[in-house]
Amino acid sequence: MKTKLVRIGNSRGVRIPKPLLEQAGLEEDVELQVVRTGIMIRGTASPRAGWAQAAEKIRARGEDVLLDEPVATDFDDSEWKW
Repeated sequence: MKTKLVRIGNSRGVRIPKPLLEQAGLEEDVELQVVRTGIMIRGTASPRAGWAQAAEKIRARGEDVLLDEPVATDFDDSEWKW
């Protein structure tokens, strides 16, 4: 798809059609990065977004327990300082 740069004050911008934004999953904030052949636009979603809410749901269901009982090791006896 071709488009033109538009003047925005002293800068330039690109209008991105809504279907393209939806397909790419871009919302409000994006990161711009210069690459060898141009400029890359990337969403700023954090890889760990939503982890706190997911952990809260796990805790509410009582599933936040260790699968195995802790086992003492030589490190615990010789190197670890409480």
